[in-house]
Amino acid sequence: MTAINFISISELHPNFSHPKVVGIVIGKSDTRSFPDRKNVGTDRFTFSFTIKDSPDFFINVTAWGNDGYINGLSGSFTIGDCVTIDNPLVATKNPEKEDRFCPTTPTPYRLMVTDVHSQVYLCADMDTIDSLLPLIHLPVKDSRDFYSLGDIVANGQSLHGSFINILAAAKSVGEAKQFRTSDGRQGQRLEVKLFDDLVPSFPLICWERETIQLVQTLVAKGTVLFIADTKINFDSFRNTMTASVNSKTVITVNPDTREASVLFSYAKEMVESGTLEDDKPEDMPVESITDVYTIGQLKQKSQETGEMFFGIIFSFISKLDLDSCVSKVIKTHCSRCKFQALEGMQCCSNQLCPGRGQVFSATTGFDLLVDLTDHTGTLHTCSLRSPVAETTLGCTTEEFTHLTDDERTAMKWRFLLERCKIYVKIVPSTKTKSGVRVVVLACSLADPGEVKQHMVALLQT
Repeated sequence: MTAINFISISELHPNFSHPKVVGIVIGKSDTRSFPDRKNVGTDRFTFSFTIKDSPDFFINVTAWGNDGYINGLSGSFTIGDCVTIDNPLVATKNPEKEDRFCPTTPTPYRLMVTDVHSQVYLCADMDTIDSLLPLIHLPVKDSRDFYSLGDIVANGQSLHGSFINILAAAKSVGEAKQFRTSDGRQGQRLEVKLFDDLVPSFPLICWERETIQLVQTLVAKGTVLFIADTKINFDSFRNTMTASVNSKTVITVNPDTREASVLFSYAKEMVESGTLEDDKPEDMPVESITDVYTIGQLKQKSQETGEMFFGIIFSFISKLDLDSCVSKVIKTHCSRCKFQALEGMQCCSNQLCPGRGQVFSATTGFDLLVDLTDHTGTLHTCSLRSPVAETTLGCTTEEFTHLTDDERTAMKWRFLLERCKIYVKIVPSTKTKSGVRVVVLACSLADPGEVKQHMVALLQT
């Protein structure tokens, strides 16, 4: 530390009198309470946090006190804040005990603060803050010491119960779900879906409010995370491996490492290409979708909720370019990264494709952008792809390539002149003018009686 009155973490020793330490908070636990043995009938409260003051040194801090002090102190700062700790107790840590429940630190000591002897407050010196802020992007473990998601999947259940480091990017951040434990305590859960160049989706479970707050405020689609000491388990219900954040875990958002930079470039390409959007109707079985909307109602709901949802519309396909050249109707995509493959190319055009240098593998199918229209408006450029498109049109891509121009035009007008029953997935998107991305999950000519029944119901609501 450049400031003379601060003692650096690397120099701390129990013999120091009235030490003052400054650092950036890189991890923090929720508050907890325990029965006070000295005062029967009352509780003691505690929480822990971890501060860092240099690239190589960080230390765990435990605060103890009554309800008001601990909850007040915990609420006064969060992960990413720079704090000053005045007169903590410097104690020799018990590595066997502490490393089981707290982040593993390079120092032999830990700090303890209480309302009687210590003060913890936000650092106000801008020069000190400027020197500390870059440390939040340096992982607490060797940047090369991590498992890829592909490694985890390959090792499978042999990793069950292990604590490992993961480098991955965020695909999506779910909603925080509240629940009550069997003993009546309030709990919460949030799931982040991770991805990398080998695995398209992998669950990371967060249980603590502090971690959930960190994820909700700092993590967006494509954000790279270095997750130190996450616990790996086999989820028998989902039949898959999962990672969970625990009291040892330290999450570094957008780590400043070479390995993270490579992954960030790949993640950015995936986000910008729209490849991360999951078009598979298995997200929700079509037979489970029952809510009927007009197009106007779909647009209104998407603006109000800002979340993905499913629905049924009875509308016309007002744009269906089946009579365009075949290359605009049927497209080939790389099997590994889903980028569109250029015609005649024997390799993927995506410079960051994880399959580069390997035998080229591609899939070919219908890739149509259609407009859907009813009496309340139009949804433009909706995605209609194989295999849904093949079922809708009643022909395979191979059969389609052998149709005459007149036959393709006749197929087009079979839908443009008839009302269809269309199952759709509505996905919020900043890339489209309308603010939503519409995926067709199923489409067929509608039964007139069913159309009339639903139109009457919609008019009455």
